[in-house]
Amino acid sequence: MTAYYLLGVMLVASIVLIVYSFWPSRTPDDEAIRRRMAGRRAQSTVGDLRRQAKESVAKRVDDKITPIAVRQATKNDAEQMSKLRMKLSAAGYRDESAATTFLASKTIVAVFLGAIAATYVWANGTTFQNAVGVTMIAAGVGFLAPNLWLTSAMSKRAEKIRHGLPDTLDMLVISVESGLGLDAAFQRVGDEMRNVHPTLAEELQIVTLESQMGIPRSEALSNLSTRTGLDEVRSLVAIINQAERFGTSIARALRNQSDALRVKRRQAAEERAQKTTVKLMAPLILFIFPAILVVLAGPAALKMIEALRNTPGLL
Repeated sequence: MTAYYLLGVMLVASIVLIVYSFWPSRTPDDEAIRRRMAGRRAQSTVGDLRRQAKESVAKRVDDKITPIAVRQATKNDAEQMSKLRMKLSAAGYRDESAATTFLASKTIVAVFLGAIAATYVWANGTTFQNAVGVTMIAAGVGFLAPNLWLTSAMSKRAEKIRHGLPDTLDMLVISVESGLGLDAAFQRVGDEMRNVHPTLAEELQIVTLESQMGIPRSEALSNLSTRTGLDEVRSLVAIINQAERFGTSIARALRNQSDALRVKRRQAAEERAQKTTVKLMAPLILFIFPAILVVLAGPAALKMIEALRNTPGLL
């Protein structure tokens, strides 16, 4: 029995070490920045060597494991891979290897949870049929877990973009009314909103970069609505395209859209507030009402029980 638990601990430790090797380091190299600002040549410190060695090991492991895991996760379907890349882009992951890493994670998590379940049922001496069933269920949950995470990441990023749209539209109106062109306004707003709404600012900067690369503005805005997948962004893109096509005031159209978004956001907040009373019914019935019943009816119930016990002929 001890050997089984030791095997499970070793398996978990190995998985943790593999995940740690892939975990990116976000600590800024302040010393290297100071050397560059001072005009000195960058020197390889011990931290740099460790970071480079860690990245090299992670890359080698990724290059060897990812193709095998991806081959087990899905077939080489171009349409399916395109849809997956769109979902990852909507979640904020636009690296070239994001799709393959995600597909590899499905297989890795499935194998990891299946191995843990198999070790657990083996240590408890479960029958073979139950062991196979529990292992398959755990592997299936592990295979579907990255999809749930991706859906959650997409919804959270969409909510951030939706929350920052009214303020961004106000900045666009101010920029356009001050004399800037629409492309310059997108660039300026993307720079100004970077610290307040970084997610939406990133999307606006992508629109600016696509326009600078020669992509038509309507196509760049269409790509913006496709990446975000929000009805508010689609409506905004349609309004801008119609204003440019018919020669109407873009600033007035943006202002009207901003007012509409603010009204919609206020209505959504009022709707959530109205739902609060309904959601409070469950905790009230399950937790508060029993406590109140015990406090109020408890002494009377004890008195009645005592009276019935002392007077047998009362009933």
